[in-house]
Amino acid sequence: MPIRLALKVDVDTDRGTREGVPNLVADCQEVGVPAVFLFSLGPDQTGRAITRVLRPGFFKKVSRTSVVQIYGVRTLLNGTLLPAPHIGRRNAHVMAAVRMAGFEVGIHSYNHYRWQDHVQTMTLEEVGAEFGAAHSEFLGIFGIEACTAGAAGWQSNARSRTIYERASLLYSSDTRGAFPFFPRIEGRVFKTLEIPTTLPTFDELMGRPEYPDEKIVAHYLSLLREDRVNIFTLHAEIEGMGRRALFRELLAACRQAGVEFIRMDDLACELLANRAAVPVCEQVMAEIDGRSGLVATQG
Repeated sequence: MPIRLALKVDVDTDRGTREGVPNLVADCQEVGVPAVFLFSLGPDQTGRAITRVLRPGFFKKVSRTSVVQIYGVRTLLNGTLLPAPHIGRRNAHVMAAVRMAGFEVGIHSYNHYRWQDHVQTMTLEEVGAEFGAAHSEFLGIFGIEACTAGAAGWQSNARSRTIYERASLLYSSDTRGAFPFFPRIEGRVFKTLEIPTTLPTFDELMGRPEYPDEKIVAHYLSLLREDRVNIFTLHAEIEGMGRRALFRELLAACRQAGVEFIRMDDLACELLANRAAVPVCEQVMAEIDGRSGLVATQG
């Protein structure tokens, strides 16, 4: 049985949408692999993320991942010293072209900064308004309802899960874990299928002495499992820009190793055809190696 791998692209910023997304579309098309692109659709307030300085591990991550080099000074000032560009309105043509090219599309966020940094303290109504704004922008750009969402910064809770259910999503990808499941939070089981990211992200490995660039591809190949579908989350700002060559190398190595790339929506339909076989697991907030703060994980 071949190793199966699905690619999930998180698009966080205006620049990542404009530059990184077309690069990733071209790279995936070149080797004939599918991916789901999850878009941030509202204002790019990346600069406000400086408020994360008090989180454990933030300075360590910033120093080793060369944040300024990856995102660029302009992006890191968005929403503070510079106005916040509206990603969806400025880049609707870029986003629409992704779907026209045959790729799956979905929602990452409306305001990436606001969701990642504040969703845990938002009320149900505030979460609904935030997701609703993303939903409206998505509908305006693509002319269809979104079938999937993946939370900014892997920030998820019972309130955001409630909003997902109201949106009747086919599946979500909000967590880090090992295999697909139905999330249970505070005793409530949610009906939206969760397909978690199973592999570490580039930015969780970059700059660490044990993972120099020349060893990262081999490390990823060693992590791929035959007994389950592997889910890799990449970022338009990293694999689509500063680490594009390394990502292309990873794609080529996976192809050479006989890895079968699959669509996330196809995987979701395959799993939901036998809902009773999908396990229920706790969703909890926990630390992830290489990432600052707490993220939603499969318990």
